Amino acid sequence: MSELTRDDVAKVARLARLHLTEEELDRFTGQLAQVLDHANDLRALDLTGVAPTAHPVDLGTVVRADEVRPGLVRDAFLSAAPQPEDGRFAVPRILGEEP
Repeated sequence: MSELTRDDVAKVARLARLHLTEEELDRFTGQLAQVLDHANDLRALDLTGVAPTAHPVDLGTVVRADEVRPGLVRDAFLSAAPQPEDGRFAVPRILGEEP
């Protein structure tokens, strides 16, 4: 790979619509060169037989198994409502009108 130049970083910054100072251009040129060198190191690895992954550690399933459990009893929670109506909660209309 060719050497990364300060002009290359300035061009990338311009394309990304970033306004960098002269000091930032110097600093980011070195940092971006290190990132690209590391990417080249990874490209050189033999990954034959290695499956692509989204995470380096197999997390397994993080969702619990479904199990049937008793639910709430309608009369019990409706008894706490100020004005239950036909087995439901009575609430004001969207526009703030009384039901």
